[in-house]
Amino acid sequence: MQPLIDNARSFGQRPEEFAQLAEGQSPQVLFITCSDSRVVPALITGARPGQLFELRTAGNIVPPHTSEHPTSEAATIEYAVDVLGVRDVVVCGHSHCGAVGALVRGDDLDAVPAVRDWLAHATPRPSGRSEDPEVAEAVQSHALTQLLRLRSYPCVERALAEDRLTLHAWYYEVHTGAVRTHRPLTDTFEAL
Repeated sequence: MQPLIDNARSFGQRPEEFAQLAEGQSPQVLFITCSDSRVVPALITGARPGQLFELRTAGNIVPPHTSEHPTSEAATIEYAVDVLGVRDVVVCGHSHCGAVGALVRGDDLDAVPAVRDWLAHATPRPSGRSEDPEVAEAVQSHALTQLLRLRSYPCVERALAEDRLTLHAWYYEVHTGAVRTHRPLTDTFEAL
C-alpha cells in the first residue's frame, strides 16, 4: 500500500496539469470492463484524465435494463450516453477472467452469494472449453452478449437509431497486452 500512498502524495503536486479538468468532462468513450485489477483501461488505451468514462463490473456484465429497479450500471450508461454524449461504447472482456471462468466451469459459488447472484445476470451462460485457463472463446462470446444487452437500454437504442453512437467489443489478453476487436463482417476478434 505504501507505494500507492507515496504516488498519491506526489500526484497532487502538479495542479497545473489538472486545472482544466475542473471545468467539466467530455469523454468520447464509455469503457465497460471487468473489475479485475489486471485490466487498466487508461493504460490499455493511453487515455488521459477526462478521456474515458468507465464502468467496471465483475465479469464486465451489463445487467438487464429495468425501469422499476434502476441499477448503478444503468445510471452510468444513461449518463454517459444522454448527458455526456459519448460517441462510442467499448465492452472489453479479458483473458483469464475469473467470473467468466466460474460460469464456464459451473463453479459452486454458494459461499459468495453476492457474486453468485451478480453472475446470474450473465445469461445466457458463456460457452467455451472449461479446461482453457484463458477462457478466450467464452470471454469473447460473453462480451458480444453484453453488447447485445446494451442495445436494450432505451438511451442506447435511441442513440443508435440517431446514428450518434457506435458499439465495440474488445478482448484484452492480460498475459500479452494484445487487444483484439470484434469484426462483425467476419464475426471474429482480430488485432486492432
